[in-house]
Amino acid sequence: MIFGKLIILRLEEIDVNILANRLLSCGGSKLIKKGKDMFKLQHNFLSAKHVQKITKFIFLSLISLASMPVMSGVKFEHSDTVWLSIGGGARMQLDSRKSDFDNNSDISFDSIRVYIAAQLHKYLKFSINTDKQNHDSTDLIDAMVRFEINSYFNLWLGRLVVPGNRIGMSGPFYGMNWSQYRQPLYPTELGGAAGSLGRGEGGVFWGTAGKFHYALGIVDGLKGFSNQSNDKLYAARLTYNFLNVESNFGYYTSSTYFGEQGDLFTVALTLQNQDGGSGSAIEQGDFFGYSIDLLSETVLPGIGVITLEAEYKDFDADYSSASTPTAGSADCFCLFDGNSVFATLSYLYPNKIGFGKFQPYIRYVENDPTGAPSSDSVEFGSNYIISGHKAKLNLSYVSGDTNASGYAGRDVDKVTFGIQLQY
Repeated sequence: MIFGKLIILRLEEIDVNILANRLLSCGGSKLIKKGKDMFKLQHNFLSAKHVQKITKFIFLSLISLASMPVMSGVKFEHSDTVWLSIGGGARMQLDSRKSDFDNNSDISFDSIRVYIAAQLHKYLKFSINTDKQNHDSTDLIDAMVRFEINSYFNLWLGRLVVPGNRIGMSGPFYGMNWSQYRQPLYPTELGGAAGSLGRGEGGVFWGTAGKFHYALGIVDGLKGFSNQSNDKLYAARLTYNFLNVESNFGYYTSSTYFGEQGDLFTVALTLQNQDGGSGSAIEQGDFFGYSIDLLSETVLPGIGVITLEAEYKDFDADYSSASTPTAGSADCFCLFDGNSVFATLSYLYPNKIGFGKFQPYIRYVENDPTGAPSSDSVEFGSNYIISGHKAKLNLSYVSGDTNASGYAGRDVDKVTFGIQLQY
């Protein structure tokens, strides 16, 4: 165990240096400019015309936190192997944006979810989850039958999460930072013809053997467009826990455990492939993507918890936004082609201040598409952890031109105040 701690501390030292070098490579003047922009935007965020909105939002947030019990849903038990549970979650935010095309503030609901799960037999369970985003209609995001035999072998069938990288498997409710989707997404995460919120229709085998965890999936993936042969999307996530073994629901992940699971150092490889996964009905191409992500969490008794999350991602799409079919991109399922890297470093204070703990963090993202300009962004923020991922507040500032397409967008500065609740 001592040897393992020495390894993790050394690896963290290396990774932090790499992150620092990448940040400094942006140029000292650039970081100083971002700092000045942040303070200007915060001034706008706190200007008179926004005070009323902010006051109402914070007041409603505190009312929600005070009135909502922190628990893992409501469970109705008939016996140890026959039960029904109902829960929910919500993410709300107030943001102030500044760019060449937009200078405004909004209050929005990122996500409102209802969780329903039940067990009918020792080996048979099911889950149904819904999601509503802002003014959109309510969507059924999960509807699956779960055959859970033992720790080594389990099978889920239906509409479910496709094995992917950590930020995709963690989702917004179990991420570390607030604005985490600023790098290219896997096809099922794009909200189009290949799937939405990382979900797909199919099946996933998953299990754990010692420190090794696997999740192997076959889902529909892209329907129509270039996939005229109805080829399936194949996905795999292979994980090795060098220290403590992460404990989650099924094959899902989290981007931080706030030190509750002890010292962690986990490395995972994600693979996704679909023949006919990019292009148009006339010009058909394939998609292959892989990513390597790591999570390091070190508990320093009496000092706090240091968490490092990092990822390298590489996509190979025959047709991308920079290399469209001859007929153009109007009828093309065009994906990102190139690579992306990000790193997030956080520190959780050991003592409560009020009724929670502060967790400041910094995140750097860089996207490098093939045949198109690169983009980068920096996010500074802090979580206020009241009860893990069940109840927390967030205040963050992000600056840069990255977005979920992977291609450079508008250069935006944004301050966000968010609240997350789950029960």
